[in-house]
Amino acid sequence: MQGKYGSENKQPLSELLTVVLITHNRPAFLRRALQYYSSLPCKVLVLDSSPERPEGDFSAVDYQHLPQFAYWGMQAKLTYGVEQLTTPYMVFAADDDFILHESLAESVSFLEANRGYGLCHGYCLMYLARADSVDYFRRDKKICEDYASERAEDRVLDFMHQYVPPFYGVCRTSIIKDWYAALPPGTSFEWQEIGHTYYLLANAKARILPIPYVVREINFGFSDHNTEVYHALSYTDSKSVAEREAFAEFLASLPTGINDLDQSQRKAFALESFAAMADSLVTRRALTIELIFESKWNHLTKAPERKFGPLQYVEMPFYNQRFFDLLTQFEFLLHAMPAGRVQLEKLEGVWTQQEYLLQARNNDTPQSVLDRLWRAHDCNVFNRSVVKRLAEQLQVLDEADQAQEMAEWGARLEDVSSVDHYPVFNKMRSGRLLDWLAGRKPDAEQAALIAAHLAAHHGGPQFGIFLLDLDDNVEKLQVTLDSLVEGHSKAFKIVVFTTGEPQTATTAQNTLHFVRVTPGNLVDKLNQSAAQTSCDWLLLASVGDEFTAGGLLRAGLELMSASSLRAVATDEIQRTENGALVDVFRPGFNLDLLQSVPSLMARHWLIRREAFLAVGGYQADFNKALEFDLLLRLIEQGGLDGLAHLDEPLLITQAVALEENAHERQALLRHLGNRGYKARVTSALPGTWQVDYRHTEQPLVSIIVPASDDLPALRRCVEGVLLRTRYSRYEVLVAANPNQSAAVNDWLGQMRNPKVSVLRAGQTLGEVALYNAASEQAQGEYLVLLAADSEVVNPNWVDSLLNHAQRPEVGIVGAKLVGRDGKIAQAGLILGLNGGVGSPFIGEKHASAGYMQRLAVEQNYSAVSKVCLMVRKQLFNALGGLDEVTFVDAFSDVDLCLKAGQAGYLTVWTPLVQVLHTGELPQAAEALAALREKWQGAFAQDPAYNANLALSGKGFTLGENASINWAQLLA
Repeated sequence: MQGKYGSENKQPLSELLTVVLITHNRPAFLRRALQYYSSLPCKVLVLDSSPERPEGDFSAVDYQHLPQFAYWGMQAKLTYGVEQLTTPYMVFAADDDFILHESLAESVSFLEANRGYGLCHGYCLMYLARADSVDYFRRDKKICEDYASERAEDRVLDFMHQYVPPFYGVCRTSIIKDWYAALPPGTSFEWQEIGHTYYLLANAKARILPIPYVVREINFGFSDHNTEVYHALSYTDSKSVAEREAFAEFLASLPTGINDLDQSQRKAFALESFAAMADSLVTRRALTIELIFESKWNHLTKAPERKFGPLQYVEMPFYNQRFFDLLTQFEFLLHAMPAGRVQLEKLEGVWTQQEYLLQARNNDTPQSVLDRLWRAHDCNVFNRSVVKRLAEQLQVLDEADQAQEMAEWGARLEDVSSVDHYPVFNKMRSGRLLDWLAGRKPDAEQAALIAAHLAAHHGGPQFGIFLLDLDDNVEKLQVTLDSLVEGHSKAFKIVVFTTGEPQTATTAQNTLHFVRVTPGNLVDKLNQSAAQTSCDWLLLASVGDEFTAGGLLRAGLELMSASSLRAVATDEIQRTENGALVDVFRPGFNLDLLQSVPSLMARHWLIRREAFLAVGGYQADFNKALEFDLLLRLIEQGGLDGLAHLDEPLLITQAVALEENAHERQALLRHLGNRGYKARVTSALPGTWQVDYRHTEQPLVSIIVPASDDLPALRRCVEGVLLRTRYSRYEVLVAANPNQSAAVNDWLGQMRNPKVSVLRAGQTLGEVALYNAASEQAQGEYLVLLAADSEVVNPNWVDSLLNHAQRPEVGIVGAKLVGRDGKIAQAGLILGLNGGVGSPFIGEKHASAGYMQRLAVEQNYSAVSKVCLMVRKQLFNALGGLDEVTFVDAFSDVDLCLKAGQAGYLTVWTPLVQVLHTGELPQAAEALAALREKWQGAFAQDPAYNANLALSGKGFTLGENASINWAQLLA
């Protein structure tokens, strides 16, 4: 039986159907969904579990704010919502999907006309919205459309055999109410979906109409039908099997149309249906994900243009003009009210570019303003601010017809929503950075005081800005020059090194000087200009780079009394490939991070001219790593003295691609050779370097483990060292108290490994004192402090620690701590983070690169944890070991690292050493207060961090305070 499509019942849809709109913490999606369903003549029930009620007028719908259910309370939320229903039919709708209005009406009409059916829907198409386009994907294959068997078992198996998710189909409310009333509390998402399908088909017939039914957002990067469903159905581990058995038992206990089987048979049948569904998913019998066409919005015609792929499926019901007209309506909503994650990521760069084009210029004319507005409009025609400004400017220039067209387009956007993109953009990284930069400009009064101060000090230091124009790009040059002219500092001279004809005849004495170059003589010309200039500091940049409004001004004030400095790193803002902004806020001078990621750490330094000349300037052999090579030679000549960092962005520049750079590697090898190493430099990730210093000595290493009473943890620690340590010259010292538990004492007493010695204290000592006592008996030249509840992972862990600990400038080396869930537990320590001593990146995935690649590369930190810490024994003794008086409860490791730093040694953190540990930091208020008191300077500004970054959460996010204390700089 195919059933009837129509119904003699003429009840209005508002009395027949309720759309149950499900949303959680996605106000933009909710607003768009309500805009879409507002014209549907039926009841709309909104179930919103967001923590806070979103702004907006919801009077046209039955809006239920249900924060008590939260995200993971989906089952309870739906159960509550279903109980509110009064119409005979209902449909769940996700806030990011478009269920076709006509298809809802057809489905209700079908169910009205065919009382034996409980479920009706049509076919699904998937979409993915981007900045100005939408990709469409085929999801459903053509399948059996009628599940009309009078035998419930046949309906269930037939449906599961070619499974298409029915969750968003139109259902009889009575069946859905019964299902949610029976569903056990706490049922997982995947079992809710599986059970929903089973129960519907077991109780009623189902119909898939040959019509387009819904256009659903694809879960980008995930399977549409949720791979967890397949896992629940197919995994063979004991937990998964037990869950399947239990849920099958539950389904078998429900009263359904399957009434000719006993309980055990019904359970067996439920398991059989699970197997059929799993087979359907794995064979893709009914579901697929295949891009079939793209739809790009044309900014001229204000309509989408569709590009179809080579494979189309005309047997599907989507191929008709009516449906494509509906898609046009959907796309207008998608672009006018953007909400999707991928779409917003793409739009961030577009909106940032539009903001740049909206800015006024010193040399603006009405026509230049109009030209920029047209360019902004062509980036994205759905930006209401651009449309409004463009309509106004066209009116100014008496372009009445175009002004009217633009005004009408703006009105069309306003009809959909009066909310523009700024509330969203201002929360994006790019929007926050633009606001942050705006807050760093001096006001008029401050600017006047600064000018007077500089005048009294001969204008302050002068900056020689060397601009590379190697593609002869006049437009990019103008961008850079405009930013300098519009900035607050005038203490600069510009030399443009161009491959084209100079814009005008100039000399080295001019503020703007052009030098024509070729690839072969560029470096000679740079060095020649450096020798000729009278400027104090040199900066190498490229045309297209924009100078921030206040960056050079602050640099000038900071450097007025910095006579001992040779080179200064600054911060910068970078534009990604799609135009979005990212902050590159560098730490204080960080030798190992410089060597690890030169493309991020060696650019746009301010170099004192005398220091530049003293090391011979740039070298042509390293023309793709000029600044990196120069910095390495500065280090060779004068060590680390006179190298500093200013936490102020000077430039907004194009982000460099992290890629293989042979000149970086060659410069690093040359530098390491001059320092006496026959090093090996490799790259695990593009744009990053790892240095194997290839030390010839193999010193004895003493690994100290203070015994705990947690025997399983202690065994894992010690046995892990013995099983996984490739380095041969080591000893393990287990420092034990006289009052250890009997189990631990028994195990230690049975220890017969020649590598392990048990050191028993004469009296009960705390952990810190145990480390110190054991260090006195250690035979090794190097000590490793290792927590008893830690477990080493990689066999070369000792080699990797020694790789740095044997460097004369290094005092302490620490490791990456990883939880047993595979997430970061600790990655170096930041002073001041979260009100005390904290670790950044906690909870990030183990393989994440982190901010500026800092989870992936070796670098210097102010402190690392004694969960796993290597130190030269001689230095440990010279520093007085761990402080077992002031820091007996906590932070003795931080204190040790800071003492080493005070003595002139570096602390290195290496991600190449991974240790399983919770990474939990101690809560000890008195010890923290003592640490703050002793190391006030380090807490005021941790040199491994940046003053512009937030001291909260996971760290390495933009701080809130953007203002500069200009008055303090004048003191």
